[in-house]
Amino acid sequence: MIIVKAGGSLDGQILNFCADVRKLTERGEPVVVLHGGSVEANSLHRQLGVPSRRLRSRCGTRQSRYTDAATLDVLTLALVGRVKPSLIAHLVRCGVRAVGLTGIDGGLVLAKKTNPAKVYLDDRLMVVNDDLTGRVVSINVDLLRLLLGAGYVPVLSPPVIDPEVGPLNIDGDRLAAAIAVALEATHLIILSNVPGLLREPGDPTSLVPRLSLQNFAEHVELAQGRMRVKLLAAQEALTGGVGRVILGDGRLPSPIEATLAGQGTIIENHTMTEPEMAVAE
Repeated sequence: MIIVKAGGSLDGQILNFCADVRKLTERGEPVVVLHGGSVEANSLHRQLGVPSRRLRSRCGTRQSRYTDAATLDVLTLALVGRVKPSLIAHLVRCGVRAVGLTGIDGGLVLAKKTNPAKVYLDDRLMVVNDDLTGRVVSINVDLLRLLLGAGYVPVLSPPVIDPEVGPLNIDGDRLAAAIAVALEATHLIILSNVPGLLREPGDPTSLVPRLSLQNFAEHVELAQGRMRVKLLAAQEALTGGVGRVILGDGRLPSPIEATLAGQGTIIENHTMTEPEMAVAE
C-alpha cells in the first residue's frame, strides 16, 4: 500500500506524476493519492478579493492558513472545483481508474474543529475563535478498501467534516499521514518542489538523505516553513506504524519511481544498518 501526497505547486509536472501512478497500478500495487492546491487557492484569493492570511504559533515555529468561512469557500473552490477535476482528467487519460473524493464524501474523514487558541494573526497576538480547521478523528477505511479492491485509485483532498460544525480545512500532509496509518501503508511519499529536507535552504547538495525517529528532533531544527509540517506528518505516520516516509522531489521525470528507488529524504522508525543502507541505494 502506497500513499502519495502531491503538493499544490507541481502543476507543470503533473503528467510525469500520473504516468508513475499508472506504473504502480500496472504492477498491482494499491495506491491512494492526496493532492494540495496552494497555487490555485492563492490565485483564487486574488481573483475573488478574499485576503489570504496566516496564523503563526506563539513560539513562531509553525504557520498555517487562517481559514475563516470565506477562505474555506476559496479552498473548496480551488481543490474541488479546479485542481481535482484537472488531476482526475490527467490520470484517466493516462489509463488510471481515478475516483475523486473529499473528506466529506461518504463521511470519509471525520474531524474535530481545532479549539480556539492564542496565536499571531497578521503579527497580532490574539485568541482566534473562527478558524475552521480541524484534526482527524476517524477515517472510513471500508470505503477506501472498497474502491481499492475494485481496482480504483482514490484521489483525496480536504475539506473534511465535523458532524457538529460542518466542513473544515485540514493540512494535506497530515491528512496523508492519517490515511497512511489507517490503511497500514508500507510507504508514504510526500512530493513537493524541493529535493527533500535540506541542511541549507536553496542548496540541493545539502540534502539530508536519511534520518530516523531516534535523531528526528535535531533535524526538525533544519526545516523551515512548510517543511516543518511535512516532518510532523512523517513523524505521525511512522509513530502510527507506517513503514517508511519519503520526502521527494515532484519535479523529477519519474517522481514516484525516483523516491521509491531512494531519492529524497528517507525517514524510518530506526537507524538503518549498513546492509539496509546498501539495499536502499
